[in-house]
Amino acid sequence: MSARPDHTRVPDAPAESVASALADASFVRVVCRAEGDAIAAGGLLARALRCAGVPFHVRTSAFAPAAAPPDGDGTLVAVGLDAPGADEMLAPDDGTTSLRAHEIASALTPEDEPDPDPVLALAGAVAAGEHPGAADGNLLSVAEETGAVARRPGVSTPVADLADGLAHTTLAHASFSGNREAAGAALAELDLPADLDEASHRRLASLVALDVAGDENATERAAEAVERALHPYATPDAPFATLGGYADVLDAVARERPGTGVAVALGHDARVPALEAWRDHAAAAHRALRGAHVGRYEGVQVVRAPEEVAGRVGRLATVARLCRDFRSPEPMALVVGDGVAALAAVERGAADAASAVAEEFGGVDETRRVSSANQNASRSGDVDEDGGAWAGDPRRAVVRFDADAPEAEVIAAVREAST
Repeated sequence: MSARPDHTRVPDAPAESVASALADASFVRVVCRAEGDAIAAGGLLARALRCAGVPFHVRTSAFAPAAAPPDGDGTLVAVGLDAPGADEMLAPDDGTTSLRAHEIASALTPEDEPDPDPVLALAGAVAAGEHPGAADGNLLSVAEETGAVARRPGVSTPVADLADGLAHTTLAHASFSGNREAAGAALAELDLPADLDEASHRRLASLVALDVAGDENATERAAEAVERALHPYATPDAPFATLGGYADVLDAVARERPGTGVAVALGHDARVPALEAWRDHAAAAHRALRGAHVGRYEGVQVVRAPEEVAGRVGRLATVARLCRDFRSPEPMALVVGDGVAALAAVERGAADAASAVAEEFGGVDETRRVSSANQNASRSGDVDEDGGAWAGDPRRAVVRFDADAPEAEVIAAVREAST
């Protein structure tokens, strides 16, 4: 029988209580949901543990672990997901996981050590879809006062190269998304100076906003969603050029190459491989959304994933988000791959739908699943062969199911659960 204390299963336990438990641990295992907010949270906790002299290990998983670790195997912290046997959970119902982690990290960090990084916490909040000021105005104010962030006009990208940034951001889906040459051609028409002033940044922002909202396939929601990519906060001392760009890289890399994502969140020098993963992830997601077969049902827009993303749950999740924000006239986007699917909802319903699909069609063939995990481990790390059937929250979720299940029945289960 486990001797784990009861309070540790409370996602919103006081930050000081969680920090005290971690400070007393002999070893801490942190498992993060494979997305930007959670991986930022895991990085904040790990950095604080390092300052406190507590040994730790961080990993990510697209799905919650299926079994609890053995007793005596250290303190398990689940970040953004519900892991069996977890001693601590960071999955707040109100607010973002990274901001919750910043509170705990602040309480855990010794007084003679620097405060936890506010930019990483804010980037996690942006990755979760929040505006940094709305998520935590005090933390944003501190970052602004210290010069860690500075608001300016323009577009949020992680790099100074405009063509690279416009082509590979997943904060918007434009005609040039996923195509650096097309982005370069669009920029050439603006004839911008080498050193951009405020007027040039505004022209760049207008280009993106008009291209996104003016597309014949864009929904009314697209004009609002593209705002995430505009009016960035510059981050002069961070590894990426803007707060939104930092968030974009965190989310893409957590889903594409989780090991690199962990390295970024821990503060290691992983900028170059992270940007490579970001480009690969973004290009594949934009191509998939642009070229996939799409079907509209009452309440759900369904995307049949092309081969490039069909077996990669992390890529499916980004396609689902892009579809929800820029292409779906329905409140739910469902992207169906090979025995895996991703859902993105405007307000709620994604978790309920994923749970329903897992319950009804969860007969995953173990041989096929383990083989898939082994094939993808080196390139993506996003298939956890020991994981559960689904993971997510009301707005975004992923699920795996029997690949032989009739697609029409999977769609019907999603529609029924999300209404």
